[in-house]
Amino acid sequence: MNKTQLIESIASETGLSKGEAKKGLEAFMKITAATLRNGDKITLSGFGTFLIERKHARTGRDPRNGAPIRIAAKNIVKFRPGNELSELVR
Repeated sequence: MNKTQLIESIASETGLSKGEAKKGLEAFMKITAATLRNGDKITLSGFGTFLIERKHARTGRDPRNGAPIRIAAKNIVKFRPGNELSELVR
């Protein structure tokens, strides 16, 4: 499912117009990004948790020549599904 299909599904499920559903989804995405950027997590009870985890710097290998390279530390976005979501997809 892509963004357009998700907007259409939200609109049909809620009775909102596609424009209103698009605004709602874009607001959710914007707020989620800002919250994670600030180092906070978002927990949606029964659905799951969005959070940031830090990947530490490490040494890797250049696949072309096998030489060691330094991989910089970075933040990554994680999603941990809640129990209800996990049960629904089993």
